[in-house]
Amino acid sequence: MEKITYQYSEEFAQKMDDSDPLKGFRSKFFFPKVNGQEAVYFCGNSLGLQPKSVQSYIQKELDNWANLAVDGHFIGEDAWYHIRKKSKPALAEIVGAHEHEVVAMNNLSSNLHFLMVSFYRPTKERFKIITEAGAFPSDMYMLESQVKFHGLDPDETIIELAPRAGEYTLRTEDILKTIENQKHDLALVMMAGLQYYTGQVFDMEAISRAAHQSGALVGFDLAHAAGNAPLQLHDWEVDFATWCSYKYLNSGPGNISGIFVHEKHAESPDLPRFAGWWGHDEGERFRMEKGFKPMYGADGWQLANSNVIALAAHQASLDIFEEVGMARLRKKSELLTGYLEFLIGQISGETGILEIITPKNPKERGCQLSLLIHKGGKSVFDEFYKNGVVGDWRHPNVIRIAPTPLYNSFLDIYRFAKILEQSLQKFA
Repeated sequence: MEKITYQYSEEFAQKMDDSDPLKGFRSKFFFPKVNGQEAVYFCGNSLGLQPKSVQSYIQKELDNWANLAVDGHFIGEDAWYHIRKKSKPALAEIVGAHEHEVVAMNNLSSNLHFLMVSFYRPTKERFKIITEAGAFPSDMYMLESQVKFHGLDPDETIIELAPRAGEYTLRTEDILKTIENQKHDLALVMMAGLQYYTGQVFDMEAISRAAHQSGALVGFDLAHAAGNAPLQLHDWEVDFATWCSYKYLNSGPGNISGIFVHEKHAESPDLPRFAGWWGHDEGERFRMEKGFKPMYGADGWQLANSNVIALAAHQASLDIFEEVGMARLRKKSELLTGYLEFLIGQISGETGILEIITPKNPKERGCQLSLLIHKGGKSVFDEFYKNGVVGDWRHPNVIRIAPTPLYNSFLDIYRFAKILEQSLQKFA
C-alpha cells in the first residue's frame, strides 16, 4: 500500500476524504447526536450504526407476514423456508469460507455452547483448553461451564495465556510454545480472533496449524474480528468459529449470530451435536420422523427455524458489505487507523499520559486502538462525550476508539484529535 505522510490539519483530513473511493457509503448510515450535533462515532466495536435501508428490509418481511401469513414460508423470492441462504455469499466473503461452511443463526454465546458440544470432547488423556487471559466474560463463563459439564475442574483444565511482564499483548511465539508444551493433553484451543480489550488480532493461521500438529482442534470467537480484520477461515483450516452481527456487521442490537464449520467436518454426520429440526435434511424435514440426519455443512448445526425479522436487518448491512468488498474496506481501515495513531502521537508527544496498547503492526490489529490513560482517566473520557465523541470506556483506565471504514471519515479523526487535545489539557 502506498505510504501516506500524515498531517495534523483539517485541510489534510478533507483532502483524504475527497479522494476516498468509499466516501459515499457514509451517507447510507444514521449517525446519533450528542447535544444536538452529529456525533463522532467511534464505537462500532460495540454497536455498529444503523443502515438507512434497514427499515425497508424489515418492512418487506412485515408485509409478507401480513399478506401471506403462513404461506410466506414457501411463496415469494425470499421464501422464509430458505431465507438463511440469502446471507451466505456475503458471510462467506467476510470470513473467508465456502458458502456451505457458514450460516446465520442464534446468538454468539448460544453458538459457542452448541459448537463446544461437537468440538470439545475431553478424554482422560486429552482434556485441556487453551485460551487468552482476560477473554471476554461470556467466553470465560462458557468455557468454565463447559468444563464443569464434563465433570472437570476449570482451574486444572483451562490454560490462560497472559502477556509477558510489562507487556500488554501476547507474543505469537509464546502462544505456539504453550500449544507445543501441552500437546499430550491438549483437546482444544478456543480464543478470540481479535482481543476485545487490547485490539490485538491473533495469528489464527499459525495457531490453527500448531493446534492441529499437536492433535487438538481449534475454534475462534470472532465477535470483534468479523467485518473488521482479514479472515481466511477455510484456508487456515480453522475447525469452527462464531461471531455476532451487531458490531462491525451493523445489524442491530443483540441481533443474529453466525457460525463457521470447516467442510472437513461436514463429512462426519455422526459428530455429536445438540440437534434441532432446522438442521435436519431439508428434503425430509416435514416427514416429522425420528432419527436426525444433519444437512451438509454448517447448516447441520441449526436448531430452530430462521428468525426472519432479524435476518432482514442483517441482510441490509450484508448487502452493503457485498457492494464494498472486504479488500477495499481493509485498505481504508489501515489508513484511518494509521491516521488516528499518528494524531494521538502528535498530541501526547513525550508526556507519557497516553499509551496505545494495541499492536503497531497493521497485520496485528483491526480498526480499534485501545488507549491507556495514565492521568485523568474517566474524566478525560467523559469530556470526550460532552464534546460529541462516542467511544468506549473499559475499566480500569482504557478507552477504545474504533474508526470504522464503512462510515467513518478522516475528518472524524481530526475532530476527535482536537477534542482529545482539549480534554487532556483540562484533566491530565
